[in-house]
Amino acid sequence: MSREIRVVAGIVWKGAEFLAVDRPEGKAFARMWEFPGGKIASGESPEDALVRELHEELRITATAFGYWREKSHQYDGLLVHLTFFHVHAFQGVPFPAEGQSLAWLAPGQTGPRAFLPADVEIVEALKTYAGPKGF
Repeated sequence: MSREIRVVAGIVWKGAEFLAVDRPEGKAFARMWEFPGGKIASGESPEDALVRELHEELRITATAFGYWREKSHQYDGLLVHLTFFHVHAFQGVPFPAEGQSLAWLAPGQTGPRAFLPADVEIVEALKTYAGPKGF
């Protein structure tokens, strides 16, 4: 039986580039790339979790963001339910508070970076993302 968790992920934009982070040493899938975010706490909304996680992980405050899509991914013994948001405005300068590397990437130009299996289709979908609506 798999354990299940709910997480949020922010696709943080600066112009035409999105922010990717690598997972630090000591975490599962260390040195693989992902979108910043994390677990939704009990009783917390996905939106509140997104703001909290981006502040904890990157020391930024999301000020304009919108829901994009959800997906689930089965890892060995773990089912992850992901909620993705596009973040089009934030306060602060991203800082790697967990010792991770940061990279601003253009859709379709991620280079040799290996993304988490749950994020691969999202990276692919960003190639055709039409940009923010209502921001």
